[in-house]
Amino acid sequence: MGTNEIVSKSSLEIHVLGDLDELSSVLGMVKVAGQTEELKSNIENIQNDLFNIGGEVALGNSGNELLKEDRIDILEKEIENINEHLPPLKEFLLPGENELSSKIHHARSVCRRAERSLVALMEKKSYRHIWIQYLNRLSDYLFVLARQSGKGEGQSERMWKRE
Repeated sequence: MGTNEIVSKSSLEIHVLGDLDELSSVLGMVKVAGQTEELKSNIENIQNDLFNIGGEVALGNSGNELLKEDRIDILEKEIENINEHLPPLKEFLLPGENELSSKIHHARSVCRRAERSLVALMEKKSYRHIWIQYLNRLSDYLFVLARQSGKGEGQSERMWKRE
């Protein structure tokens, strides 16, 4: 770790760092499959944010605040912009409209796992709460982005059918 502290591979810090790394990798697949330069740029900015969170985790409570609070505001604005063009959901959505949408849904589920790992870590040690806020908003952003990407090919969203 960045503090020269030796930690077990099973430590909560290592779990968080692994989940953030996996999320960045899955987002790399989203970036490659992305259809616009704006999407690719947004995903790359998010990957940088994830490295900033990972850097803060690795450095412990050293006072280095790499993730800036305005990054949450940016995600919230993106969520609002996308949601303006989406119909309200009445049921649970089944992922799988197209390849890009499916990759984004995969990233969203990895993001939720990273958030849970981070919560477990923060129950044991005191860290900046902004990390959880960021991952929570990121998973919401990825959800609406997946909906938008699935809709982009003129397909209707597939909803869960109660039986």
